[in-house]
Amino acid sequence: MGEMYTVKQGDFLSKIAAKFGFANAMTIWDDPQNAKLKKERKNPNVLFPGDVLFIPDKKQKQESGPTEQRIRFELKGSKVMLRLVLEDAFNKPIANAPCELAVEGETHKLVSDGKGKIEKEIPKSAEKATLVIKDPKTPVNDQIIPILIGHLNPVDKLSGQKARLNNLGYFAGPLDKEDENLFRSAVEEFQCEHMGKAAVDGKCGPKTQAKLLEVHGC
Repeated sequence: MGEMYTVKQGDFLSKIAAKFGFANAMTIWDDPQNAKLKKERKNPNVLFPGDVLFIPDKKQKQESGPTEQRIRFELKGSKVMLRLVLEDAFNKPIANAPCELAVEGETHKLVSDGKGKIEKEIPKSAEKATLVIKDPKTPVNDQIIPILIGHLNPVDKLSGQKARLNNLGYFAGPLDKEDENLFRSAVEEFQCEHMGKAAVDGKCGPKTQAKLLEVHGC
């Protein structure tokens, strides 16, 4: 029979699947009743508050085994991969930098790779994290960087555009406040640096959205 679920801010498919007891999130995403949403949202882990997702009934799976013998079952998929790319104000990677990632009460010591990327498996239930770069050579050494997990909205939404621009260092303003001049200025700067001067119009249309996805990574 299943049920309908309305997406809330901070939700993403893997988190929703874990909430309903699904080890494989694609079981939900690939259900025929989610075909329309699947077509609209290309990335199942970048949903928008108000999206409606169909949650199918879970199917029982039977396994056979010898009697009078202990059988171990392992539940997979309790974690999700967090990926971050660290760059300086000139869009240069902060490479090989020691970092401390704090999430759900645990602190993990990591080192960015040659392209400034760090990866860490975290619980699907995680909603917030903080990152501290421990490299005296960088201007952001010892600064606490807050991370909201699952709060990135689709790129065709204004909040999603502003979040990506902010993440890339083009200050488009707070997500909960509108400042058309600030947003337009950020878009123009992004277009100039990544699309060429001829493309600068200050509007975040389909071509700019596509480039924003490409540069941001998601």
